[in-house]
Amino acid sequence: MVIFDKKLTRKDFQSSSEVKWCPGCGDYSVLASVQRAFAEMNLSKEKIVFISGIGCSSRFPYYMNTYGIHSIHGRAPTLATGLKLVRPDLSIWIITGDGDCLSIGGNHILHLLRRNINVNVLLFNNRIYGLTKGQYSPTSLFGKITKSTPFGSIDRPLNPISFALGADASFVARSLDTDTKMLINIIKEAYNHNGTSFIEIYQNCLVFNDGEFSKLTNKKIKNSNSLILRNKKALLFDDNRKGLFFNNKTLSTEIIDLKKYPDKLSKILLHNESNSNRVLATMLSLLDNPVPLGIFRKVNTTVYEEMVNSKHQKLAKKYANISLD
Repeated sequence: MVIFDKKLTRKDFQSSSEVKWCPGCGDYSVLASVQRAFAEMNLSKEKIVFISGIGCSSRFPYYMNTYGIHSIHGRAPTLATGLKLVRPDLSIWIITGDGDCLSIGGNHILHLLRRNINVNVLLFNNRIYGLTKGQYSPTSLFGKITKSTPFGSIDRPLNPISFALGADASFVARSLDTDTKMLINIIKEAYNHNGTSFIEIYQNCLVFNDGEFSKLTNKKIKNSNSLILRNKKALLFDDNRKGLFFNNKTLSTEIIDLKKYPDKLSKILLHNESNSNRVLATMLSLLDNPVPLGIFRKVNTTVYEEMVNSKHQKLAKKYANISLD
């Protein structure tokens, strides 16, 4: 990626299009974070492409002063794959929602992750269908009452982080729309990662699912409900009063109250995002109290388009002297 030859600002990445989301939508915060992150990295706008599917978040490419493609429902990973194979020099960002990505697009995102193509996925998860006015989505909680589930959803919700880890994604993270500092840092990490990066962003839909993540955003209670993942650091939360340890008998993570048992501090698990073993990351992904936020996994492994290019070069060399006449 070419670094721009002058210092850029957020305004350099703002397009002339009027932003048309509902006032107060979490998408505004995500858009600002992406623009700020790109400006801080001083990237060349001409080498960046945003590709989206269908949904509220999929208007994103219009608001970025870069190249962009507004594609069809759930197929953004397919277009991103093709573009990356022919133009590996481009920085490609997929913008998608919980419905677009995990319902009709579930098959496509699965194969993008397992192949480890060097593109980036920003999954806006508001646990609802916003564009089509409030139906339940694949991530809506069990029992959720919506226009399409008036008596409560009986579907078990899909866990995007567990899904990505199950597909052996090499970079998996989660952030909040309102936590701009964390989100900007994760976006930078994702850009520098060689392989597919998958970032789930909890995003508030104030019209159809307002307050869905309030336990993580309310200043009075968020510290006791969120677990910030820091590489090589102990898994502590609630202002370091509680931590996670591994119970060998139940083969699961459990919470230790360090205020009651201060001598148990040495038993607290350490987070290691570069561990190739996905067991602990998967266990963390299953937690709903506290909710882990940050980078679950970041490992180096083979990259799809690099292997394709290498194979093409070998075949071209092997058959260079063969006449087709």
